[in-house]
Amino acid sequence: TFVTASADLDKAAQGCVRSAFGLTGQKCSALSRLYVHEAVYDAFIKKLVAKAGETVKIGDPAKQENYMGPIINEKAVTRHLGAIDEAQKNGKIVFGGTDLRKKSECANGHFVDPTIAELPATARHFKDEFFSPFLAVTKFKDLKEAITLANNVEYGLTAGIFTEDKNEIQYFMDHIEAG
Repeated sequence: TFVTASADLDKAAQGCVRSAFGLTGQKCSALSRLYVHEAVYDAFIKKLVAKAGETVKIGDPAKQENYMGPIINEKAVTRHLGAIDEAQKNGKIVFGGTDLRKKSECANGHFVDPTIAELPATARHFKDEFFSPFLAVTKFKDLKEAITLANNVEYGLTAGIFTEDKNEIQYFMDHIEAG
């Protein structure tokens, strides 16, 4: 997904949180790679982190107040924690990133911390699918270059753009490889 300089940042932050962390990130259409224009990057990251903090509550999925329950199994937990460890080495965790198994309310079950990490576009997080609530974010200067990077993956299952510019929408529709 792309957030351009013309995007409504509030709508973009809400949409990104819902897509990345809905169903605990365990859906083929979950947002896992996010490209944000450098002109709005800092402002957007603040909104994204704030929206995640107010929206994403973790716990028993039978309780209405919880947004995320556990993920499928221990192997998925290990994969998620590995993605966090690697992100800490190659970038910066801006939201989440802890091992929830150390919290008593999350000790029984495969709970993971929804994570947002600022990473270089070359990080493996932009190529691999974790099927967990992990969102890799990077900056871009030029939409054309960002779309070229995004298209350079084996699995381009879905794609989206937040923009108010009709020309950017048309360019996206004509050049993105997803579906």
